[in-house]
Amino acid sequence: MIDVVVARKEIIADGVVRLTLHHPHGDPLPIWEPGAHVDLLLAPGLVRQYSLCGDPADRSIFQVAVLREPVGRGGSRYVHETLTEGSTVSVNGPRNHFPLVTADRYLFIAGGIGITPIVPMIAAVAARGVPWRLLYGGRTRSSMAFAEELRENYGDRVILRPQDETGLLDLDSFLADDTEIYCCGPEPLLAAVEQRSPARLHVERFKAVDGERTSFEVELRSGRTLVVPADRSILETLEDAGITPLSSCREGTCGTCETGVLEGVPDHRDTVLDDAERAAGDVMMICVSRSRGPRLVLDL
Repeated sequence: MIDVVVARKEIIADGVVRLTLHHPHGDPLPIWEPGAHVDLLLAPGLVRQYSLCGDPADRSIFQVAVLREPVGRGGSRYVHETLTEGSTVSVNGPRNHFPLVTADRYLFIAGGIGITPIVPMIAAVAARGVPWRLLYGGRTRSSMAFAEELRENYGDRVILRPQDETGLLDLDSFLADDTEIYCCGPEPLLAAVEQRSPARLHVERFKAVDGERTSFEVELRSGRTLVVPADRSILETLEDAGITPLSSCREGTCGTCETGVLEGVPDHRDTVLDDAERAAGDVMMICVSRSRGPRLVLDL
């Protein structure tokens, strides 16, 4: 964890601010690659994850863009209303669960603030001279962060589709199985892309996947057994019992609470693990994931 200072705070679209963060003594910030995010410790008990959207080669700053969510849990409101230039916040990471793989061609699909991890991906792919396109939708043109900047830099490769002008994204006209597809945005967009089952799809979700909740038992290495009620997570049940594993987002998006599974089959509901990791079943995110059977044995 390091402390950083808000060097600049600017409005870049309706309801979106960009924070430029730097080390208070000018030290270089940690290395990161496109798709990475950081945890911002905004206030005691208020930790949020934001994708880095600047230039990975510039280690003097981190940049994140934050959408104000009126019905959110308070993180975006704190960023918009309380943080000012000169404020100090703590940062964990970067971590990357949405890495950019090498490919012959790419299609990037963004919805709203989902553009943030894709901006540095586009810069990296464009620098390599690889064919790519961006399909970018939002509520209105003025709400779409980075839209004009992307059009100015990359021209017709950037396809802007404000919903109030053109309706929903015409996904069927763009998806192709010979293209590496990166998609980030609200759940309806991700679900619509996944329903079309493109062969090479990478998605990043803002929230964990919902599902049926039933009670089950969790056994620890010590032999202690706890009952996880239907209305509590494994993490909450452990905390209720005086056990405090490392955790951060509590939404299945950051990977901090990853825990080894010694027996049982996890019901994965995070947005961190890939298909192979889920199939292996030897780790899980205990803040949101549950059990497919009556019992799990955890490496805790």
